[in-house]
Amino acid sequence: MQRFEYKVVQLRESLMGGKLSDDKLEKVLNKEAAEGWQLRTITGADVKGRLGPGGVDGLLVTFERPV
Repeated sequence: MQRFEYKVVQLRESLMGGKLSDDKLEKVLNKEAAEGWQLRTITGADVKGRLGPGGVDGLLVTFERPV
């Protein structure tokens, strides 16, 4: 039976109201692929910001690769 390991990366909008860019997502996907990770899912989520208790719109990007 094949075993996998998983990695979750949080991507979020900037604090100044800027939208998450497709270029940023593409760079993350290519970087992780170069390290052997395969995209598993992308989920929209409220991602906790660095300042205060509130969240901002963001993505949780889940990758997997064989162990």
